[in-house]
Amino acid sequence: MQTLADNTNEYNCFYQANAALRLGYYKLSIQLYVQAFHKYPFIEDMVRFNLKQALLQQDGNVSTDKLERLLAKKQNKGSLLNSYKDNVLLTENDFVANELEQKNNIFIAKNNDPYFTLNKSIEGFHPGLYGLSFYIFANTSLVGQLGKIYIDYGEGYSEEHTVRIPLNRGLNERVIFLQMPPVSLRFDPLEAQTEFSLFDFEITTINEHTIADYFKKVLLQARQMLSDVDQPLLILYQQYDQFITESNEQIGSYEQWIATNEVDEAPFYEEIQALENHFTASTLFSIVMPTYNTEEKYLRECIDSILNQSFSNFEICIADDCSPDTRVREVLQSYESQDERIKIVYREKNGHISKATNSAIEIATGRFIVLVDHDDRLSPHALYHCAKAIFENPNAKIIYSDEDKIDKNGVRSNPHFKSDWNPDLLFSQNYVSHLGVYDSKLINAIGGFRVGVEGSQDYDLLLRCLPHVDASRIIHIPKVLYHWRAIEGSTASDAGEKTYTTDAGIKALQDYFDTNGPEGVKVDIGKVPNTYKVDWPIPDPSPKVSMLIPTRDGKDITEQAVRSILEKTIYTNYDILIIDNGSEKQETFDFFEQIQAEDDRISVIRYDQPFNYSAINNFGVKHTDGEIIALVNNDVEVINPEWLTEMVMHAIRPEIGCVGAKLYYANGQIQHAGVITSLGGVAGHSHKYFPKESVGYFHRLVLVQDLTAVTAACLLVKRSIYNEVGGLNENDLTVAFNDVDFCLRVYSAGYRNLWTPYAELYHHESISRGAEDNPEKVARFNKEMNYMKSTWPSLLNRDPHYSPNLTKAREDFSINI
Repeated sequence: MQTLADNTNEYNCFYQANAALRLGYYKLSIQLYVQAFHKYPFIEDMVRFNLKQALLQQDGNVSTDKLERLLAKKQNKGSLLNSYKDNVLLTENDFVANELEQKNNIFIAKNNDPYFTLNKSIEGFHPGLYGLSFYIFANTSLVGQLGKIYIDYGEGYSEEHTVRIPLNRGLNERVIFLQMPPVSLRFDPLEAQTEFSLFDFEITTINEHTIADYFKKVLLQARQMLSDVDQPLLILYQQYDQFITESNEQIGSYEQWIATNEVDEAPFYEEIQALENHFTASTLFSIVMPTYNTEEKYLRECIDSILNQSFSNFEICIADDCSPDTRVREVLQSYESQDERIKIVYREKNGHISKATNSAIEIATGRFIVLVDHDDRLSPHALYHCAKAIFENPNAKIIYSDEDKIDKNGVRSNPHFKSDWNPDLLFSQNYVSHLGVYDSKLINAIGGFRVGVEGSQDYDLLLRCLPHVDASRIIHIPKVLYHWRAIEGSTASDAGEKTYTTDAGIKALQDYFDTNGPEGVKVDIGKVPNTYKVDWPIPDPSPKVSMLIPTRDGKDITEQAVRSILEKTIYTNYDILIIDNGSEKQETFDFFEQIQAEDDRISVIRYDQPFNYSAINNFGVKHTDGEIIALVNNDVEVINPEWLTEMVMHAIRPEIGCVGAKLYYANGQIQHAGVITSLGGVAGHSHKYFPKESVGYFHRLVLVQDLTAVTAACLLVKRSIYNEVGGLNENDLTVAFNDVDFCLRVYSAGYRNLWTPYAELYHHESISRGAEDNPEKVARFNKEMNYMKSTWPSLLNRDPHYSPNLTKAREDFSINI
């Protein structure tokens, strides 16, 4: 059998490139030549000559420009892990190939399961963390591909004891954890029948005193939240391992989504031309871009992504902020001389991003300002889709799109499929972000970017625009039009920069409320960096809350709910009305008598009619006098004492309708984090079954936000609104969907429904709750579901607070493929 060591020699990468070229694997040979060019500077002339031959064989021709650009793309991203490694325990010398052929140092997989096994007994391993690294190049795409290390602890190989390695072209490295000393190891380099090159494989010990720094670097560079910077090492590893595995799964599914939604649904040439002809009167878009010491590769990619737009009615307005790197000016001047649509101002003094962007705005003449960062990229049809949105919404003032991340190798990942306009989500984080398009008159009216909030200057700009724009003129395009560069040195690359941007965001948001009201709003940091918590003022005296708790017997669960409210709630101006719908047990009546004697805020009334959830609550509302109505299930249990305060501060706001809470099952999993219409045919719960500590899709599990509906298991609403929409529908929806229907009627009346993660309760509903499975219940459920579908066809087809690019089949915010 061939071993991995057969590939090793002084210039192994170069020799393997030559072998691939001779065998006709041109794509593989080109990758290896580029790697060799950077790895072996002493033979770069030889590498360059051979690379030309490979390009000629693949493309039939080769230009000097293409060759130089290819060589500028360094394959080796640089090792983060090397400085944390100690002793080498295993190398390629210790493995033999299986299900593989080898020709001239190139491996050829016979099937989709090539692998290497140890050729010696394993020694020197103990429970703990180890470093793994190797280089791999393949004659096929590695996007979404996994390598694997199978660990045999004495019971053979299994998927249970497997370490997954999301593959990159070139260097791959990660930390692995061994529960105990292994008997043997197996290495599966990829899961494809293809030709590939593999070298510099090693497994090493690592320095466990410093490896935590490595985990933090990896997570922060990928814009992952660290819940606790001092968390135990194994917990940090688990977060690191989960991120690495899940990011690979997302890339794979996202690649499928791109193929379906961007390639297959690209606009036709005739559509683009028709739209361009409609907007010929004046320049439509001014692309505004500040630059400062931008790496040439990324600057060129950024400008090229604009020049290659399918919609051509634009100008590019660049302000270089006195870059010390002279190459930046040289690159900009070369582009400026090639295209008259490019306008550049070279600032004589560095003023930072706000002043530089304002300099670019000053030379803009377009009807709309498009904000682009100097190292990011636009999708090829970005401006076409913006123009289309303007054509369909002539009064549009602000336009924003979905976005994703792009790494230094051009691999796209982590798509942010956004909500339509969502003010309270915006007050919790700048979810709008990229791509941002603004009416130029609006930008000029507010004086452009403000100095003093650098780090969150885009957020501040948007907030200052809001008082001048009606919500109907803020348009969301649910397409990925912007690719945000995720590299070292980016906004989220270290904790210090996160603090800087968070502080700037808090200032921008506090200034917004200080200027526009209401008086008394306080802004603080949210549960994770770059998020915010807005505390709204509660009037003095505070509004009375009347809680309605329907029940039928169930003494223990009802008592738990009531006593948890009495014992844990710090908000004091409330009363509780228990609505007894046919209880029969003496212990229930004894509890009713006892609890009323203990606290005069509690009363019990009887409702002797067949069960009808809507009718029971409508009946209860008539017997209360609170300014705010609280619909509360008898199987909830208060967790945090501030829960009612947090809900009241929103319910009392004039623009807010229903307010929902964050509910957990008894085991800590999420039961309710808002209701998403369209899931499962009618509606489903956001993030159902997610772990309690999860932050959710783009942090939405820890952010106050507007939602189309919330559950009535714990719902607050002003009495005036309850009466305005006619209460719950007791004629058509006696059991199911009555809370969703109620929220949709409140929403349609012009109010925003809201969910807060700062009101936390357990909801002791069984996770395995039985189906509606007897004929009578099935008939009733189907009737109520058909009522919802016929009454709310538009909102049940697309929830404006949930992206059409996310699945309707599950409640986990996964991509709709």
